[in-house]
Amino acid sequence: MTRTQPSASPTPSRAWRAIAALMFSLVLAPVAMADEPNANTATPAAVAAPATPAPAAVEGQAATPVDAPAAADPAVQELVEDTSLGMAHDLSPWGMYKNADIVVKIVMIGLAIASIITWTIWIAKGFELMGAKRRLRGEIAALKKSVSLKEASSVSNKEGTLAHTLVHDALEEMRLSANAREKEGIKERVSFRLERLVAASGRAMSNGTGVLATIGSTAPFVGLFGTVWGIMNSFIGIAKTQTTNLAVVAPGIAEALLATALGLVAAIPAVVIYNVFARSIAGYKAQVSDASAQVLLLVSRDLDHQGSDRAAPHMVKVG
Repeated sequence: MTRTQPSASPTPSRAWRAIAALMFSLVLAPVAMADEPNANTATPAAVAAPATPAPAAVEGQAATPVDAPAAADPAVQELVEDTSLGMAHDLSPWGMYKNADIVVKIVMIGLAIASIITWTIWIAKGFELMGAKRRLRGEIAALKKSVSLKEASSVSNKEGTLAHTLVHDALEEMRLSANAREKEGIKERVSFRLERLVAASGRAMSNGTGVLATIGSTAPFVGLFGTVWGIMNSFIGIAKTQTTNLAVVAPGIAEALLATALGLVAAIPAVVIYNVFARSIAGYKAQVSDASAQVLLLVSRDLDHQGSDRAAPHMVKVG
């Protein structure tokens, strides 16, 4: 009995030790868990701390390539200069003419000269037609008042007038046909002479109008040639600059279209003035035909009077 009692006493002491160790571990566990987040939060801070100067380094590296091409690449500088020149281009008519190609300039000068010729012909031929019509109206009135060719010759004695030419040409034919027996033959010859004079006066009055027809029909195509040439140069410029920026190509296209505008400015008035002159000259020819008919009427009257004078001596007076 004395041996079994001492062996049972260690069991409770071991149990107390185990319980004490468990309690101690439970006490230390929250402290360890509280210290672990501090270590975890300190780690990102330590990691983030050296990352702070990185953006500055990136910005410094990024700033260098942006500035470098602008200063080092001459192609970019040339493109920027071309763009700025296109924006500062003088797009007034005179500015576009000065900056145009030599071929386009020649086309513009030619069209400007054609326009000046058109308006010069309009002024000169207009005054000529008005004066000729006014003189011819007075001459026709004088011929209608005349009874014979001699009287008409005395009335229209001013050389250079149409009535003077018609009357004296008819008198010349009657003088040459003085010994002719056929009155109808004399009338036909006089009529033929007068018709030639009418046609000649119409041709003389139409001088210069053919230039208007030529300008009106060719000026648009000449301007179109200048436009095609200018647009071709613009596309060549696009190929050289390798850009489709309108600020670069628009001035050349505008200069090219100015040639077409000048072609229309030269052609439209030429066509209108030509049509006006065509109607006026047709009216003038009608007046000349009236004067010719009046002279032919006087010739027929004189021939009838000559026939009556020749037949008078053969008359026998009875009782």
